[in-house]
Amino acid sequence: MAIEVAPLPLPPSADPTKFVDFGREVKGVNPGSLTPEQFQEIRELLFKHDALLFRNADLTPEQQYLLTKAFDPASESYGHGNNKTGETKKSILHPDLKTIPRQPQVQLIGNGTVYDHEGLAEAKLKHPHHRTFHKTAIPEEDDLNFTRFYRWHIDAALYDLSPPMVTTLYGLKVPAGHTQTIRYDDGTGDELEVPLGTTAFVSGHTMFEILPEELKSVAVRGKVQYAPHPYVWMAPAHAMSTGLGIETENLELPPSELPAWDKEKIKTYPLLWKNPVTNNLHFQVHPCGVQTLIIDPLPAGTKREGALYPEGAHLTDLKEVRELMYKMQRPAIAPPLVYPHDWSEKDLVLFHNRGVLHSVVGAFAPDQVRAFHQASTVRTFGDVHELTDLVSQCNLAASTEPVGPSEEDVKKYA
Repeated sequence: MAIEVAPLPLPPSADPTKFVDFGREVKGVNPGSLTPEQFQEIRELLFKHDALLFRNADLTPEQQYLLTKAFDPASESYGHGNNKTGETKKSILHPDLKTIPRQPQVQLIGNGTVYDHEGLAEAKLKHPHHRTFHKTAIPEEDDLNFTRFYRWHIDAALYDLSPPMVTTLYGLKVPAGHTQTIRYDDGTGDELEVPLGTTAFVSGHTMFEILPEELKSVAVRGKVQYAPHPYVWMAPAHAMSTGLGIETENLELPPSELPAWDKEKIKTYPLLWKNPVTNNLHFQVHPCGVQTLIIDPLPAGTKREGALYPEGAHLTDLKEVRELMYKMQRPAIAPPLVYPHDWSEKDLVLFHNRGVLHSVVGAFAPDQVRAFHQASTVRTFGDVHELTDLVSQCNLAASTEPVGPSEEDVKKYA
């Protein structure tokens, strides 16, 4: 049976003109047992469309791991490093992730308690709630009807390890029927109705394409340097109400209070990452971890009138860096540009981690148990109580670094 593709079902809030190339539902193939020829077709589809959905997929843990690894055969460890999240107690990721002892690439995420699970006698899970991370919060009386984007991000350690190329999400048990309304709470009045427990995506390519010319010039010339151990560094700080970066309150940990770090392992990446199939440029910045912005001078012969930072710049003031990043990224999370996936059981979603940003969303009542299994090879389940949502996630630290704009790109957009 030939592979068939169809556009993803968009919510009424989405602007279909901005999703012409984003996302496809794939039919007629078993993602767990692809032939080499089928995999090449799936690979092309993923990098062309950035997100693929397989409905009613039957996938073993080994098949999910092998599918994820096939996009980068030299990759092996979990995207944040095997067992690293448990060792770093101060990391903002620590409360959200539980490592499966039997397989260190596997992370268990959710809300509630899971018993006798792959070597974990008892795992108490907490769904990330914006109240624990944002500077402000939705009032208690509105909490279950309204929610926020928790944290817009790419899956990446941003220190030592390279960002994964692809993340796979496999829905085993998910809530159905209930919706919540995302409040942006940033003075714009923006709101977005989403399914409970959705995963929200935005296109990094669209994020770049909708920028005005002067900001495209900054993007094509810019690089960001991330803080060492960024998830520990940012832990005392508070996020903005949109989940798109950190409020500047000088609460980040000083270098002396971070785990031991090596200057050579600090990551500096271009703002724009080149798609390996389409050659499109994707704005791929994790706004919470950025510490420094480096902008190259305009190329010789380029028109300087109206240009920002024509002589280049090395910005180290956190407030200035964050305000510029927010100005460049905020337009792309406007309600018409967000794809909130409406999960069904046995949905398998593959997304191009170097081409999109995503955020967990949702507020759950204390008696709602929700578990995400962030897996690469193991996903069998023990005693799970009152489960409303169960998803397996896999990503692997890449064997190569992202590729930035070419000289031709710089000449075109600078």
